[in-house]
Amino acid sequence: MKKFWYFCALNLTMKKHLIALLFTLIGGFSSYSQTAEVGVFGGLTYYLGDINPGIHFLMSKPAYGFLARVNLDSRWTVKGNYYTGTIRGDDRTGRTNSLRNLNFESKIRDIAGTVEFNFFDYMTGSRKNILTPYIFGGIGMVIFNPVSNGERLKDVGTEGQNIGFDGREPYNLVAFTIPFGIGFKYSLNRRFSVTGEWGLRKSFTDYLDDVSTTYYLDGSSITTPEELLSDPTRLHQPMQERGDPSTDDWYNFSGLTLTYKFRLYNKNKCPNEWKEK
Repeated sequence: MKKFWYFCALNLTMKKHLIALLFTLIGGFSSYSQTAEVGVFGGLTYYLGDINPGIHFLMSKPAYGFLARVNLDSRWTVKGNYYTGTIRGDDRTGRTNSLRNLNFESKIRDIAGTVEFNFFDYMTGSRKNILTPYIFGGIGMVIFNPVSNGERLKDVGTEGQNIGFDGREPYNLVAFTIPFGIGFKYSLNRRFSVTGEWGLRKSFTDYLDDVSTTYYLDGSSITTPEELLSDPTRLHQPMQERGDPSTDDWYNFSGLTLTYKFRLYNKNKCPNEWKEK
């Protein structure tokens, strides 16, 4: 029970700190800026990890979200986003390990603050600088909860976490991330712009898929549906490899954003200092 309350408090603290950081970044930079944008995101999300080590867009699912940008100048932008979707993995689809036969899916919530660098001068509403490729990077967090056959895998303890096997403890369902990627911006008219983006997130957890270390059961002795989630093929022994704990999991959001621009005037500068061209 003490561990339960500890993880609850840790999750709440991480969420509060990151959300506060995003508002501080956006609010602080806005006082030195003239324009901001708010908008919506629609696209796909997918995962890379022990069940899918390297096939991009495998088992992709729809994703959506919201974002806000503060344009510091024609090259630099600060963005905050909230994206959500479902990631999935299945050994039968990825054909990574036919003797393991594991699968999962998890709804994820991605909260991030990033800095974008435009390769060309760009301003939404400009008549001249209407498009640019860009790169971005920052810091964020992911909230997740992997399930299989309707069962929450953390609650099952598929690698012996619930009984303290080999000193293991239940993993946290919130993790920090490093988002980065590339994109392309295009100004549609005076107020609206569209962006295409491909963005990876390196997470600091190896349990987006509930797979990380070793088996903890003698497969031949499995008798319950919950135990079967740990070793569906019933072919393994305790301490045999189930995943690779040396690498954490990744996930991706790719898609389009549509944003609306409005002005933020710096009272210390003339509003006409940055004119739309």
